[in-house]
Amino acid sequence: MQTSTVIDPATAVRRYGLFIDGGFDASDDRPAITRHSPVDGRELAVFTAGDRADTVRAIASARRAFDHGPWPRTSSMDRARTLLRVADLMRANADRLARIETEETGKPLRYAESDVAGSAELFEYAAGLAMSSHGEAHTGLAEDCTAMVVREPAGVAAMILPWNFPLLLLAQKLPFALAAGCTAVVKPSEFTSGTALELAAILTAAGVPDGVVNVVTGYGADVGAVLAESADVDLLSFTGSTATGHAITAASAGTAKRLSMELGGKAANIVFDDADLDDALDGVLFGAFFNNGECCVAGSRLLVQDSIADTFVERLVAAAGRVRVGDPFDSETDVGPMIHAGHLEKVRSHIASAESHGGRIAVGGGVPRDAATESGHFVEPTIVLDVTESAPEFHQEIFGPVLTVTRFADAAEAIALANATEYGLSGSLWTKNIDRALSVAKKLRSGRVWVNTTIDGGPQLPAGGMKQSGYGREMGIAGFEEFTEVKTIQIREGKRNKAFPHIV
Repeated sequence: MQTSTVIDPATAVRRYGLFIDGGFDASDDRPAITRHSPVDGRELAVFTAGDRADTVRAIASARRAFDHGPWPRTSSMDRARTLLRVADLMRANADRLARIETEETGKPLRYAESDVAGSAELFEYAAGLAMSSHGEAHTGLAEDCTAMVVREPAGVAAMILPWNFPLLLLAQKLPFALAAGCTAVVKPSEFTSGTALELAAILTAAGVPDGVVNVVTGYGADVGAVLAESADVDLLSFTGSTATGHAITAASAGTAKRLSMELGGKAANIVFDDADLDDALDGVLFGAFFNNGECCVAGSRLLVQDSIADTFVERLVAAAGRVRVGDPFDSETDVGPMIHAGHLEKVRSHIASAESHGGRIAVGGGVPRDAATESGHFVEPTIVLDVTESAPEFHQEIFGPVLTVTRFADAAEAIALANATEYGLSGSLWTKNIDRALSVAKKLRSGRVWVNTTIDGGPQLPAGGMKQSGYGREMGIAGFEEFTEVKTIQIREGKRNKAFPHIV
């Protein structure tokens, strides 16, 4: 299974074309996007910069495959078998996929390996949903009447992806769409397109028919906008910033297509005075610095109860100082580089702003200076104390390894602080009091709440947001149903409708 051409054997740069109608376009003499390593700046890959015409062509391919092709008409069992083959091939190519993911994102390799494994599991779970999909029968409406409520594939699904979890977030969408019988056009981030294109080849090898999945690399204005505006796209699933989500909503307004949006987050990690502090310490560190802090469900706000705050924060700061920053291929690295130079500067500007609004930097705040990090987009894991609700960084998504600390007196104040942002994607709380756990979890305005754990889950559990964190759900049965339409079929037993008995 060959999806790329090595241009220079000395550098092993990968070059990809667009994947449309079951094949890769030649990438020569096309406008290109070059991805450089966030670690050392070396050239990693070259992606074709798809344009509006390419996107229209990809949509047409998906439209033909849905309207006239075999996939929507394939039995659910056969679709499931194909998805299981995809999962097997993903595992067979796991090392390559994880390496590409780490190269392009800068995340530590162990996290990329976990992403690949989790993505394969999502294909397997979606296969199970395809096997078990069913409708409803209603036999009690009347003696001579039977009605069915059936689920049908929704049509052509567009998927626009961010750069922080390129493969995993695609796997939270695509297998569910395929299980339902939809066809798809995928737009990966221009920074991290490699694994989406590798997956396209895996899908073909597994037996997914031509045109069912198309991958167009490029920029939002040239590809994403067309997907939003096209009347031939029946639904669009987007993961990314809230601002971009608003733009997509506006661009798609004239088409009345269904939208599913997972947008920004500003999760609170609430530590109560009766928590297991060792568990909470580990969870808060993980929630703040996992995936380089570039995570929409990151626990980037620590809310800690006054009575334990001094002790807990002292331990937390000491532990954060031991977090290792460096080469993501080094097994001892905990935090790699930021995705690109512009994002690094954004993260650093947030740190400076937090300090200017009264926050105190307890650890980090600068750029590490050593042989492993001198040429990359690195920032030290940072903890900012005394961040109040009035500070911008209490509300704004930083999307880097930066944790703010705010104290609270009681559960009511913790809930108010947690809910005080415009976001509602996730939250975590740490307590050994089951009554408190249930009471607080119910009052947090978030699509997901974790108790005594964080950034956790499984394919069976739906994910999504409230408020400015979006709407719609991914994974679980709800994620499958996003890609279906509900149809009612009502049958009378051969009796004439006597609505106009005096006429007929």
